[in-house]
Amino acid sequence: MSVYDTPVRALDGSPLDLADFAGRLTLVVNVASQCGLTPQYTGLERLQERYADRGFTVLGVPCNQFGGQEPGSAEEIAEFCSTSYGVTFPLTEKVEVNGAGRHPLYQTLTAVPDANGEAGDIQWNFEKFLVSTDGAVIARYRPRTEPESPELVAAIEAHLPH
Repeated sequence: MSVYDTPVRALDGSPLDLADFAGRLTLVVNVASQCGLTPQYTGLERLQERYADRGFTVLGVPCNQFGGQEPGSAEEIAEFCSTSYGVTFPLTEKVEVNGAGRHPLYQTLTAVPDANGEAGDIQWNFEKFLVSTDGAVIARYRPRTEPESPELVAAIEAHLPH
């Protein structure tokens, strides 16, 4: 199943059709506003700005399952992302990425192994999945992999559609 076939809502509660991302290389990242890794928003936004016109987008997925580090309402999350990091990439509704309430998007994503061959649960905030233009997961990067790390940038550049 393509990631782009999964129903999800935008942060503001409106429908977000992931099929609109088909044809674009997408970096799906579970995000949080009060995490030690929150400064990764800077690198994510720089990737968005650098590659958006070449068929790339970041998709932020707020999640409050790790240390309660995304407790805010949709409005608070949107305000934080905008004022603190100038985020221009789309954000989904807050979802669960692990456990019995795992969102269907993450049922698909967590089946994909990382570079060490480990699939399964999301380890922490800011785990990243690079999704191809047709919705297949190309690679999985654990939370401490910086958005602008050489391996992630190389993968983005190798798979850009334009």
